[in-house]
Amino acid sequence: VCALEVMSQIPNLLRENDFAVRCTLFSDGQRAVVTGVDPARAEHPSLGLAVDLGTTRYVLQLVDLGSGQVLSSADRGNPQGRIGPDILTRIHHAAKEEGLLALQQTLIQDMNQALDKLCAQEGVTPKCIHNIALAGNTAMTHFFLGLDPRWMIREPYIPAVNTPGLIRAQALGLGAHPFARVYCFPNIGSYFGGDLLSGIIFSGLNSREEAALMVDVGTNAEVILGNKDWLIACAGAAGPALEGGVSKIGAQAGPGIIGSVDIDPQSLQIRVHTIQDLPPRGICGSGIIDLAAEMFSAGLLDFRGKMVPDKCPDLFVQDQEIWHIRLVSADASGTGKDLLIGQPEIDSLIRSKAAMFTILETLVDSVGIGFQDLSAFFVAGTFGNFIKPESAIGIGMLPDLPRELFQPLGNSSVGGAVRFLQDAQVVEDVKQVKERITYLELNVNQAFMNQFSAAKFLPHTERTKFPSVLVKS
Repeated sequence: VCALEVMSQIPNLLRENDFAVRCTLFSDGQRAVVTGVDPARAEHPSLGLAVDLGTTRYVLQLVDLGSGQVLSSADRGNPQGRIGPDILTRIHHAAKEEGLLALQQTLIQDMNQALDKLCAQEGVTPKCIHNIALAGNTAMTHFFLGLDPRWMIREPYIPAVNTPGLIRAQALGLGAHPFARVYCFPNIGSYFGGDLLSGIIFSGLNSREEAALMVDVGTNAEVILGNKDWLIACAGAAGPALEGGVSKIGAQAGPGIIGSVDIDPQSLQIRVHTIQDLPPRGICGSGIIDLAAEMFSAGLLDFRGKMVPDKCPDLFVQDQEIWHIRLVSADASGTGKDLLIGQPEIDSLIRSKAAMFTILETLVDSVGIGFQDLSAFFVAGTFGNFIKPESAIGIGMLPDLPRELFQPLGNSSVGGAVRFLQDAQVVEDVKQVKERITYLELNVNQAFMNQFSAAKFLPHTERTKFPSVLVKS
């Protein structure tokens, strides 16, 4: 497809450049669109932009479409957070007069500022960006496109669109090339978004001979199981605690945030390790998981996940009859205050870890295989970058598998978007994954509820499921 305004430029461009021009194309699997025509010897490159549009943050990566090289990237807070911290609040805000427009424009304006800075680093302008691949959850894709999200949260929970196709960047207000198009990874309903589809592509799960699992922890814990022949997915509310969201000192991974914890088994001295080795001012999900695993191993938590202050009274303080463990003293912290983790926060972690393991177990059981049949276990996102499989297994959150099977993916959402820009074949892979995937609804699954109760102990009521933890504890 070649738009009229592109056609009108081609005759003169051909003759001015000895009939040697560079065409940029973009395909959504249904049609290919000409998104740019430049002199063959043009000094400026044809660029693509990969976007991971998250609820809290979004990531941009600039890609040279000729070489496929990632040139630069930016990681920014999602400005919609000023309107509403979570998706549900934003959906309700979108129902107000001008509310949806405000959500869209707030994001687009911030993206344009980010594009200006990103392109300036490469000595180009955003007008060099022809192809944009964006991966986000279903709600974020709706906000970005300015589509009414209200039907996502009302029966029968059907989004405005699942496969948006190619959208003119100019129509969205993005300051890219006038002919640029945006491809949004398709959703599979309200609760399985394009970011997960992109992550599947990045992991290569869809092309494996043997079954593998992928976990992506965000607001929810989303899990995909399968291989090149079949894929099954589900989601559950295990995310906030595993991202550090249940603690008063919880924070997303960043400078000065505790990412790992060690407890000396003899002296019971606590050692924390922060990102960039800065004074500790909070703790992320991997740090809380480490802490719980180390406390359990050292006897500071019992099998119910309850603190055992008698084991080392100096480590514990009581506030309003609630026990807390002092992770970092005020004189060593970056806040000037004690960093404390209370029993209610450990309880929330126990519920989240139980939900995570039960989601995994239910999904694997639903297709008649066992954890031992998995060829790989992919963990996506910043959660995957920092988590120690040993600690997650130690509290019964992840299955007790050989440690080499666990593979962190990093930001698989933006990774899949980059692949989409680099390889024209990926659009067909996306279509195949979308058609092949089956969604398992856990809310009506009785087996899930039964197994969840059994998983609310450390590491589990059935200790034989965690043979390596038996030796440790």
